[in-house]
Amino acid sequence: MTAANATSVHPIVLRASRLSKVYEMGEVSVHALKEVDLDLHEGELLVLLGASGSGKSTLLNILGGLDVASSGNLFFHHKSREQELSKASQTELTNYRREHVGFVFQFYNLIPSLTARENVALVTDIARSPMRPEDALELVGLGPRMHHFPAQLSGGEQQRVAIARAIAKRPHILLCDEPTGALDASTGRLVLSVLDRVNRETGTTTAIITHNAAIGEIGDTVVRMSSGEIVERHSNARRANVEDVQW
Repeated sequence: MTAANATSVHPIVLRASRLSKVYEMGEVSVHALKEVDLDLHEGELLVLLGASGSGKSTLLNILGGLDVASSGNLFFHHKSREQELSKASQTELTNYRREHVGFVFQFYNLIPSLTARENVALVTDIARSPMRPEDALELVGLGPRMHHFPAQLSGGEQQRVAIARAIAKRPHILLCDEPTGALDASTGRLVLSVLDRVNRETGTTTAIITHNAAIGEIGDTVVRMSSGEIVERHSNARRANVEDVQW
């Protein structure tokens, strides 16, 4: 099955319609998003490309319930139910983030005084039906390192702990903002391999933001943004292996 067919036959998880975001900076209005339309399908790996300031992080934050659009509509579909996030209260957005969304950022945001396992357990202790922290760390290849503290781990290992923490609550959507931005190419490939594996093995709908166009080859769908707008989108006939991506 091609990527185009794969997304067309899988249910929509998130549907954004004419999303706009305007920031008022004194007397100046900054249009960070301009009527963006985007569908994210169940099990899909979406790569969102664009230079700094293109609007991709703003879009990801709105999709994840960390921010709200100035106008437009955003719908979340789960178990035959539809929730309009663009009309949700702050409490409803908090519940959406807590129950359905995992986040991975460029910087790992681990607590230095806690081991890898304890950092993951922060999430599993409050989630409804989480993985065991040990299982999440095994999935990202860090089972033997679970009792190490962040200072005892490399940058790539810390990012993999952050991924384990994000996926341990079994989110329906995994949103990754420049997850390889602070890493060298070889370590970045390892982190991308983990995200690719998580997407394939758990079926978690995944969106990855990056400025590195080559990473688009590993996605089902590639979207390019510029000046707050989607200027290009295409589906890959097949997803490239991460180790074959030339940085």
